[in-house]
Amino acid sequence: MLKYIGPKVIKNMEPEQTNGGGVGKSILWLVVLILIVGGFVLYGSKGGDKASKGTIKIGAILPLTGDAAAYGEAARNVLQLAAEEINQNGGINGQNLELIIEDGKCNGKDAASAMQKLANVDKTKFVIGGFCSGESLAAVPVATESKVVLLSPGSSSPDLTGVSPYFFRIFPSDAGQGELDAKAANEKKWKTIAFIQEQAEYTTGIQKVFTARFEELGGKTVVEGFSTGVTDFRSSLAKLKSQKPDALFVNSNGSANLGRILKQVKEMNWTIPLLLNEAILGDAKSIEENKSLLEGAIGVEFVADATNPKYQKLLESYKQKYEQDLPFQNYAHTEYDAVYIARDGIMTVGNDGEKLATWSRTIKDWDGASGKVTIKPDGDRESGYTPRIVHDGKVEVAQ
Repeated sequence: MLKYIGPKVIKNMEPEQTNGGGVGKSILWLVVLILIVGGFVLYGSKGGDKASKGTIKIGAILPLTGDAAAYGEAARNVLQLAAEEINQNGGINGQNLELIIEDGKCNGKDAASAMQKLANVDKTKFVIGGFCSGESLAAVPVATESKVVLLSPGSSSPDLTGVSPYFFRIFPSDAGQGELDAKAANEKKWKTIAFIQEQAEYTTGIQKVFTARFEELGGKTVVEGFSTGVTDFRSSLAKLKSQKPDALFVNSNGSANLGRILKQVKEMNWTIPLLLNEAILGDAKSIEENKSLLEGAIGVEFVADATNPKYQKLLESYKQKYEQDLPFQNYAHTEYDAVYIARDGIMTVGNDGEKLATWSRTIKDWDGASGKVTIKPDGDRESGYTPRIVHDGKVEVAQ
């Protein structure tokens, strides 16, 4: 700290000067010191303001490795795009948004570890994730204990409904997906549906809701499960074929296994109508690659309105930044919205987990790329799915 030095001290600094010149020099030194002190005060004030701004950290849990990595990599691009846009437009109350993205690997163990790090090491108060339902289900207890808000843009398991006041999602529950799929199967006059199903929270949630509703409508289901990483489905497919089902529901955590399953179905000379879950329907590349085998396959999707200006902006901005079309569009619009919802929440109530949790239940008709967002008291989004059909390698609205 600089202290004021009086004229007498300055005079002592110049002992040989005893005339008016010495007084003049004393005054000159005094002016210089005042300017120096003033400069330090001004500089320190500006530097302090800059330091106090800092950044606001927001966490994210995505499947960056494993069978669902393609979804996680695309989601990371979307989150980073939204964060850059926000920072270019003033950030969050003048502070830059900093994303800390962890790999949940689409499983509970790794997602829980990721949530622990984000909450306890990085001290984030708002986390976007998980993507997979298994990630979210495992992360919720950690988020709740740490009083950190967890917003999922992709998890759809019915088990997440009302799971915690610190959790909410802007992707609809699979309860709607399973019910609409069952209704579509019933309208086709199908009586028995076979499930070739990956053992995961997402797929199990769909199957349970489907089975409950389909049985109410007079049908039945038979299920053959497989573990993540399995590549040979012939034994399971043979068991299902022996049940003489009317349709086969391919129900995996993503599209990684789709080509293998379809190839082995074909090798068995088994011609059967297909149902697909939304995760598979949303992979345009896989649908195109298997278009001959998927012709006429049905399912449901949660899709954005193509005429929505914010959705159009997302499509254009993504292509401009990454030089490719936006992949997994039925997830990308909610991922993009998640970052902006985080921004709006923090701007409204501050970077405080408890306040953000309360605020999340007040969201009504929030306008985003995925449309109008309203969060119900149980943390679910008010919205739904639409029936879809595969035709010539494209997923279209079913008539």
